[in-house]
Amino acid sequence: MKQKQIVLLAALMTAGLVFAGCGGSDAATSAETGTSAVEELSSEEISAEADQAAADEVAALIDAIYVQERTEQTDEQCAAAKEAWDALTDAQKELVEGENADPDYFGRDTGDASLDDPRNADDIGENEILVVSFGTSFNDSRVTDIKSVEDALEEAYPDWSVRRAFTSQIIINHIQARDGEAIDNVEQTLERAVANGVKNLVVQPTHLMHGAEYDELIDTLAEYEDQFETVSVAEPLLGEVGDDATVINEDKEAVAVAVVAAAVEDAGYESLDAMAEDGVALVLMGHGTSHTAKVSYSQMATQMSELGYDNVFIGTVEGEPEETACETVMESVAEAGYTGVILRPFMVVAGDHANNDMAGEDADSWLSIFADSGLFETIDTQIAGLGRIEAVQDIYVEHTAAAIENAGVTVSSDAAGESASVLEDGVYTAEFNTDSSMFHVNEACDGKGTLTVENGEMTLHVSLVSKNIVNLYVGLAEDAEANEADWLQPTEDEVTYSDGTTETVYGFDIPVSSLDEEFDLALIGTKGVWYDHKVSVSDPEEAE
Repeated sequence: MKQKQIVLLAALMTAGLVFAGCGGSDAATSAETGTSAVEELSSEEISAEADQAAADEVAALIDAIYVQERTEQTDEQCAAAKEAWDALTDAQKELVEGENADPDYFGRDTGDASLDDPRNADDIGENEILVVSFGTSFNDSRVTDIKSVEDALEEAYPDWSVRRAFTSQIIINHIQARDGEAIDNVEQTLERAVANGVKNLVVQPTHLMHGAEYDELIDTLAEYEDQFETVSVAEPLLGEVGDDATVINEDKEAVAVAVVAAAVEDAGYESLDAMAEDGVALVLMGHGTSHTAKVSYSQMATQMSELGYDNVFIGTVEGEPEETACETVMESVAEAGYTGVILRPFMVVAGDHANNDMAGEDADSWLSIFADSGLFETIDTQIAGLGRIEAVQDIYVEHTAAAIENAGVTVSSDAAGESASVLEDGVYTAEFNTDSSMFHVNEACDGKGTLTVENGEMTLHVSLVSKNIVNLYVGLAEDAEANEADWLQPTEDEVTYSDGTTETVYGFDIPVSSLDEEFDLALIGTKGVWYDHKVSVSDPEEAE
């Protein structure tokens, strides 16, 4: 590069001498400064060339760590890339452009990495829960969507050490280079587990389905299986795939209810029905896959329909399956008559796809495509992953419990804590726990109901969030129609919120046979459809 600059300068100086010899001294030299115009030009060019060279060096260093394989040089390469970036001027940073490099690699603010916990410590003990995620370089999303799931598992299983692994080395390198946070890949965590003498290993993938990532994880685990006494792999979020689009299961129903409830709440609506009446549709954008597990997206569409969520649509970035392609989904929303759209990721983590492919400013983002179509009056985005939803975290906790049980390991769990099954007669406050974020105690009641014990029989009174649930039935939905005499009838309860406002909602008196044990409680709403739910009552405290 220096040789090129010297040759260029020499050539320009020679040209200047030629001009001067032909009587061109006035043109080649400034009358005021005596400085050659050619010299000024070459200086600017040399400066620009030097800036680009420095930027290109950083781009090459970024491209070198934008790889899926970790090597002995990875740590050194990550440090070198960051050091070179920090040495650039602001103007030079804007020039960084490579095969995968751009100014956002180091320059984009994605939140405070110090709030995260890489969970890569030793001193694991005999029992380990390894939470395996694809990963994200968006710090805020990593904390809310991945760390939240890990925290929930740690709280539920205090006798187990919870550790983390990411399957994307590209993301691991990005975080390490930019923020100095070291996150283990799957092989590193397994080597660490072996070195720490772990006997019982339970692996909880945060993957959405049994796709390619899940298959690769299973293959890797098979190489280490004989180094542990027990290895058990929990189900991904949506559970078993099933053969076709009509196959749905409890996991898919629970996820559907949870994500819709969260979206409705974030949008400021009282219910999904209210959103539909306002002409607004919810479009959930998944990743998509060519793997046979892509039928899971079609199954989720079936599940939404089964739940009566007519204004909820499923799409995918990759457009696989075909009916989930952006343009296809957009046309379906418009044909259904909706004039407003809320875009929200159907992904465990709201990372790159949510921020860029869905809500980005580029012309090919879903936000831009929907806006440019001219079909909708309003288009909003919600950048929120599934992992931050408490009901989703509960599903992972349940899947992990099943994996522990399958491994035959007996350890304590906060989720199975013991409480007295019989209380003395009196009045108590107690937690009302449900499997759905759309079916819960009114926020004014802090998740609690009033438990009355009389002659050893327990009844819990709960105030719900509205009048949308009109009856309850202790048992399964399929049995409710034939036992109308046993339907629980609502009471009208007035609740007072923290801001002093009041509202009249429905409440119910629910018979409770025992504490801390789940039981079936079906509900029917204003649409006249019964739904199954699991509930439990826990943590009774004497009322003041």
